[in-house]
Formats: sequence, structure tokens, C-alpha cells
Amino acid sequence: MEIKRGIAVSPGVAIGPALVLDSEWFRIPQRVIPPSQIDHECQRLRQALAQAAAETRANQEAVSAKLGPQYGAIFAAHALMLTDPTLVQEIEALVRTNHFAVEYAVSRVIRRYAKALESIEGGYLADRVADLFDIEKRILRHLLGQRREQLRDLREPVIVLAHDLTPSETAALDPQRVHAFATEAGGRASHTAIVAGVLNIPAVVGLGPFITDVSGGDRVIVDGHHGLLIIDPDEETLHRYEQVQASFRSQASQLAELRSLPAQTRDGVRVLLLGNIEFPQESGPCLEHGAEGVGLYRTEFLYLGRQTHPTEAEHLEAYLTVLRTMGPQRPVVIRTLDLGADKFLPGGSGRRAAPEHNPFLGLRSVRLCLQNLTLFKTQMRAILRASAFGDVRIMFPMISTLLELRQCKMILAEVKEDLEEEGLAFNPRLPVGTMIEVPSAAILAEQLAREVDFFSIGTNDLIQYTLAADRNNETVSTLYSPGDPAVLRLIEHVVRAAAQHNIAVNVCGEMSGDPLYTMLLLGMGIRQLSVTPHSIPAIKRVIRSVTVEESVAVAQEAMRLETARDVNNYLRERTRRILPEVFS
Repeated sequence: MEIKRGIAVSPGVAIGPALVLDSEWFRIPQRVIPPSQIDHECQRLRQALAQAAAETRANQEAVSAKLGPQYGAIFAAHALMLTDPTLVQEIEALVRTNHFAVEYAVSRVIRRYAKALESIEGGYLADRVADLFDIEKRILRHLLGQRREQLRDLREPVIVLAHDLTPSETAALDPQRVHAFATEAGGRASHTAIVAGVLNIPAVVGLGPFITDVSGGDRVIVDGHHGLLIIDPDEETLHRYEQVQASFRSQASQLAELRSLPAQTRDGVRVLLLGNIEFPQESGPCLEHGAEGVGLYRTEFLYLGRQTHPTEAEHLEAYLTVLRTMGPQRPVVIRTLDLGADKFLPGGSGRRAAPEHNPFLGLRSVRLCLQNLTLFKTQMRAILRASAFGDVRIMFPMISTLLELRQCKMILAEVKEDLEEEGLAFNPRLPVGTMIEVPSAAILAEQLAREVDFFSIGTNDLIQYTLAADRNNETVSTLYSPGDPAVLRLIEHVVRAAAQHNIAVNVCGEMSGDPLYTMLLLGMGIRQLSVTPHSIPAIKRVIRSVTVEESVAVAQEAMRLETARDVNNYLRERTRRILPEVFS
């Protein structure tokens, strides 16, 4: 038996035979052509690009019909890349100057792009490498006349194992045949991971090298809760996971029954359970899973995969789509742009900013917006205009100083004046909040609380910045833990500051959607949680199974412990009594 640890991106447990996908075929050797073939090679390139673009657009339509237009939009970005004149020029330059065969030129150019993206540590673009490989495969398939049909021809249930899966390959998976997948590469924010979550296929990525250790047909287990791939499990492990799987299935129907019930403790304390969304169409699944609103509406999708910035009208329509679903009474918290300078085209110039050595500590989020006021004001105008149609709230991410927050509020006030002069409707008392995701903001919580209507603790970044540990870097992943005492003390300080100034405090991020930490957060005084839609039933079950008094006792004991391991072990033992199928 061999156990590999990676990144859990889609929950669930699957047991079955492995289907190992071999992707070696697309590693193209260098080949030189005679000058007489250059024009022919360039013609082949343009034909292959046209075919790949047409195929991608067809794939976009199919995925949109199957999963929704927000996921089809992934492939709209692919089609845009395939028609990018810069890409064509660079490939043709290698053919004409170096006399390389077009297949090798394609592979070399795209892999150079991929290498550049992979070098951006912690950046959003590092997770877009799979998209580039998807494009490379499409072009080479048409140049070489090859197709990869294994996933479409399945007759029996399997667990797919691969170095990586492209977004289009993931979207093509049939959940009736592919019960799970695990890959050597990949990250939490990759499109492959996002699509896996929508399909409800258990998935683990970023496992590192393992393909050579597995043969087709070998029995494997994918644990999408804990990020594990177990190869050739022994009988004891197999039996334990079969019990977990059976328990998980039996509990699924019980969890579904909770969707219409309030998130209320046994002693009658209500908890506002909200959903995190990235695309407008995800607001429907939020309600279906029992969310009482949207606690985090990420707006980055509006800026990605395009050559120009989104217009005010495009912003407004995206926000109104969510408001139509949520209705006028449910809160919708819209987070302003949270991208780095490496992720969008400044001023729609067509050129990206130079890569930063450390984008996590660079020009991103409100720092970027404060240097691009036209972009910032456009989004603010749309958010304010949307506030005339529902319970909209605005939230500024990555605030690290009091001055930054005051600058954001000053610009918001200017935009309000502009809208008033133009006679456009908006809520003049639009609630304003700030993310607490930088240690300096947590330390300054008392001062920040005087300036805003609510806090939202972004645990993902708060943990990373506090512990100086990239959650996607497996070499330091053991340091990254929501249960670390330093993190808990910061959260405790923020909650106290919010209570002192009588403002609401929400927790978003993976910590809020993990049932392991629900009692702890309740005991620390949290009464709002914002989680991914599929996490809502399990979190609600924990809330409805405990009292505030019990939760306070759990939090007090956890705060006395000295290490993250001790905290997590203690919480696991307490939560196992409520969700045995997850914490067995």
C-alpha cells in the first residue's frame, strides 16, 4: 500500500480500478525542415489553429449546456488564445527563422509560456498552465491527426489518474463512468479543479510523481476530503474506506433534508450561513444548498480571458443576475477586484504588466485599484447602481493599512456624488466592509472597525501571510493550518474588536467551509459563515447539533493548546461525534 498526499479540490471518496492516462505522445522532438517546406508548414499551422478554435467553440457550447455558461466561458478564453496574432507570429518566426517543423515550434512556444507562468509563485497565472497545455494538445492533435478518445469510450467505472487533466478533458468526464480523478500537477484555483467541483467528482491534485507507481486496473482510493490517493490499499484500509463511503452515501440524503431548515444551534442561536460564488450562475446552486445569501461574490471572472476591461454595463448585468436569483431580502456581498498586476491588461493596452518576483506581496487587489482609478470607479459605479435593486454590500480586499481603507471610502464617496449628479439610483447607505486577510489588518481591527459596517475574515490569505506558508506549495504545506494558535489568536482579536464596535464579522475561506472548525468558530463568537455551496449542508448539520455553551467550551480548550496538530486532533475528536462519515 502506498499513500500520496496532495491538494483536495472536490470532496468525496471513491474506490475503484485505475485508468492511467499516458500523455507522453505530445512531447514533440526537434525536427528541421528544408526551406522549400516553410510556407507549407505555416499553412498547416493556420489550418490547425482554425480547426482547434472551431473545436474549442463547439466545446464551449457543449460545456455551457452541460454545466452552465460560466464554465463554458473558460473555453471562450481558450478560443481567444488560439486566435491571438502574437501566438501565430511567434510560432511562424521559429518555422521561418530556425526552420523548425511546425509541431515542434508550437510545443516550444507554448511551453515557454507555461514555464514563465509556473515561475510566478503563488500567482493566479501559475494555475493557468493547464489551460496552455489544453491549447497545445488541441493544435497538435490537428497537426498530427491524433485524438485522445479513452475518456469518451469508457464502459466501466474507473478512477482516472494522470499527470494533469486539461479543463476540456475534465469537463468531458462522465460522472457515471469516472468516479474520481487524481493528478500529479494542478492547484486549488485551476479551472480543472473548479470544473471537478461542479461535476461533484472527488478529486485530488498536486500529488507529485506517482504515475510510474500505478498500472491500469490497480485498485486505488481517492479521498477528496483529505487530499489522499491510496494505491493498492490493504484490506484494513479498504474496509475502512468502504464504511466511510457507505456512511457518506447514507448521510447525503439526511444532509439534503437540512437545506430548508435554519442554521440554528440547539439552544436557538441563529447563524447566518452564506455562499461563496465566483460566477453569477452559481447563485442558483447557493439557494438550492440552503444559503441565506451571498457572503463573497468574487468578481475577477469579469476581467479574465479578455483584451479589454469590463464596462460598467457588463459589471451591472453580472451583479443584477445574482440579485434576480437572490431576491431583494438576501444579502449579496460584492468583493472589489482582487487580482495582481500580472493578471489583467492595464488600461486594456493589450500588454500585461511585467511579472513580479513575489506577487503575493506586490501590486495587487486594492493596491492595484488605487493606482487604476478609472478601473476602480467603474466597478464601484456598477456596485452602487446594483444596490438600488437589492441588499448589496461592498467589500474591499487585502486592506493592510488604515490609510488604504480611507482612500477606498473617499473614492466611493466621490462615485456616489457622480451618480447623484447624473440622477442614477443607488443606496446612499450602502454597507461597506473590509476583508481581514493580512496580519496588519487583524492587529489594527479596533481602528478599522470604526470605519466600516462589517468585517469578513479571509482565512486563506490570513493563514498564508501569518505563517509565511504557501498553501499550494507541498514542501511547506504542513505549516499551513487554520488551527495554528497564532491564526486563532488573530481571529479572536478581530472578533472582539468587531463586538466592541457592534459590527458584524463573517468568516470566509476554506476554514469556514470545513466542519472541523465550525464549533470552534461558533465558540469564538462568529455568527456568520460564508462557504462554498456544497459545504453548506454539512456546516448546517454541525450548527444544528450543538449549543453555544458547548461551542464556547470547545473554543476555550482549543485556545489553550500549543500546536496546530493538537488543536486539529482535538477538534477532529469532537466533530467525529457529529459527522462520523467525514471524520472516521
